Amino acid sequence: MASEHLNAAVAVANLDEAVGFALPSRHARGRLVRLGPVLDEVLSAHDYPAPIARILSEALVLTALLGAMLKEAGGQLTLQAQTESGIVDLLVCDYKGGELRGYVRFDAERLAAETNIPSLFALFGKGYMAITFDQAVTKERYQGIVPLEGENLAEAAQHFFSQSEQIPSLVRLAIDDTGHVAGGILLQHLPEGEEGRERLHTRLDHPEWEHVRILAETIRANELSDAGLPLQTLLWRLFHEEEEVRILSAVPLSKGCRCSFEYVRDVIARFGREEHAQMVDDDGFISVDCEFCSRVFPIRLSDLGE
Repeated sequence: MASEHLNAAVAVANLDEAVGFALPSRHARGRLVRLGPVLDEVLSAHDYPAPIARILSEALVLTALLGAMLKEAGGQLTLQAQTESGIVDLLVCDYKGGELRGYVRFDAERLAAETNIPSLFALFGKGYMAITFDQAVTKERYQGIVPLEGENLAEAAQHFFSQSEQIPSLVRLAIDDTGHVAGGILLQHLPEGEEGRERLHTRLDHPEWEHVRILAETIRANELSDAGLPLQTLLWRLFHEEEEVRILSAVPLSKGCRCSFEYVRDVIARFGREEHAQMVDDDGFISVDCEFCSRVFPIRLSDLGE
């Protein structure tokens, strides 16, 4: 009987949510993500030009897709792209406990000189993408680093999984015309099972993978970014002929920045008195900027105690 679990799901709009799913008979699993208000909150920290806002939006969706796969609630995923000669110097996003944050550092003058919408290569030039998984319980860290390649961030992510993880994967990212809603899908094939982070006997040309990949590639950008289209309905459109589509736990997403006055003060307190003297301004403050949330934390020397 086709997709009993999917038919039983309640169709609701899925903004700021990651929904997991599995196709057990095809040994495939995936995530769907759609961001709305969270996207606006993160982008509002800086007045990003449209091309930069778009690449950060895609990166946030990708970070949510990857982060929602963490098995430990306190785990953290960090996505970072750095370049040597691109308009974008640094892009960093992270995910922890359903909270997302992100920041882009770029050359505004070079971007303004572009006459066309810049490609991924024009934005990043020669660079690399690093994805880091930090496990909360075991304190283990796993990191994969690959050259930043492809026409867009989705292709760069697929290259990461192919080269670093050796997992057949499909990634699609989309942003609506308003720029206020973004969505994405990540689909992966694990034909012979999984143990921890070790994938066993994964074949890039497995016929089961080819089948689900072809189905998933029919997804349209406007479906991923349609705030009125429930993610469960989208899954039904893609995989309704499969034996079973299993809906996994949904993860609510929010904008989060872990900076606070106490955290910043404790970091500054680790420096010595001579370093404090070099940091302090004429008004007697050490001012620390958080690029993620665009807040400034003024720390008095008296706040640091002894």
